[in-house]
Amino acid sequence: MSIRYLLLHAYGMGGTIRTVINQANAMAEFGHEVEIVSVVRRRDEPQFHIEPSVKLTALVDQRDGVRSDSLGRRVWRRVRGKIVPQGEFAAGYFTERVEKAVIDYVSSLDGGILVTTRPALNLIAARCAPESVVRVAQEHMNLAAYPETVRQEIARYYGKFDAIAVLTATNQREYQRLLPDTKIVRIPNAVDVVDGEPTRQENPVVIAAGRLVPQKGFDLLIQAFAQVVGRHPEWRLRIFGSGPRRDRLRGLIDEYGLSKHVSLRGRTNRLHEELAEASIYALSSRFEGLPMVMIEAMTHALPIAAFDCPTGPGDVLTHEVDGLVVPPKDVDALAAALDRLMSDRDLRVRLGTAAAITARGYGRGAVMPLWENLFTELSATKTPTTTPVILQKLAEKARGLPRLPS
Repeated sequence: MSIRYLLLHAYGMGGTIRTVINQANAMAEFGHEVEIVSVVRRRDEPQFHIEPSVKLTALVDQRDGVRSDSLGRRVWRRVRGKIVPQGEFAAGYFTERVEKAVIDYVSSLDGGILVTTRPALNLIAARCAPESVVRVAQEHMNLAAYPETVRQEIARYYGKFDAIAVLTATNQREYQRLLPDTKIVRIPNAVDVVDGEPTRQENPVVIAAGRLVPQKGFDLLIQAFAQVVGRHPEWRLRIFGSGPRRDRLRGLIDEYGLSKHVSLRGRTNRLHEELAEASIYALSSRFEGLPMVMIEAMTHALPIAAFDCPTGPGDVLTHEVDGLVVPPKDVDALAAALDRLMSDRDLRVRLGTAAAITARGYGRGAVMPLWENLFTELSATKTPTTTPVILQKLAEKARGLPRLPS
């Protein structure tokens, strides 16, 4: 099969980029012809490993930047395109030039499988990709997290897809209610390693990781940790990741007098080692798609304390079995969960052991065949002669020859 993955920025960092590249690598290992198409390119080299057999191309090269404003700052966004709606989280990327490049690309395809990976790209593919192409939309975020402007466009156009792939059972139900006549499949993202080095439960460390943005709720986590650190002064909270909220989080740490107990560690290339050296993983997100770092933490037998935010934690964890799941944004409840885990090593070991077992269901060996089976099923529904016949009819009409019978 010929499979194309369309990513906004295949050269960047982020969970969606990593998981899509992992899918592409797996499909290439299965023997398929695979291409990753990056809408924009702002770096010389990709940040994640791409197999040599996977072709990587870019539609718009922005490594030299674009024009600057009067203060010398780069301005990526000039004139907006017309398809990507306001409110799409990456709408700022889609200048008229960028949107046109995507439209031209998907319109030019004939046959094969096209996998698009965020609402902006999904909407363009739904409206512009030929019907000869197997069109699969991936949704890496829960439906309710999108603004109304985006949900309206999803409801209007996503029915054109051959399938929509979502990450959790909750997401599947949401999309099926919205699009009852469309094929909605649940395929979780896969973790690279399911047998991570298990924690020894020796270090009094709570760990969290993710972009320093409001979605991840690290402000709530710091507030929760502040409630319990007095009872557990030997414990430390380490937050890994970079992002625009770093200064605000640093100010919150100072406000609570936690500079000796809470540290912002920035981005790391050795997160798995850091997870193995910790004793608790905390997930404080306001919303999620499927929290992959949490599942990676589970592969290291780390017990989880998590908000039951939409969606993900409640789809993965079973309360009191492989983690402690508390109501969304309930800082007091998260503090109580952390307190229980800090106070009880046996509880940490019991929950962590079960978490490692749960995580095995998200391994590559379990997940990647689901993608191949879906692509095979959908490809069988396409009539490969449809597009050539149409082209032949047009050519014969142009030459004044008799038209083929319908």
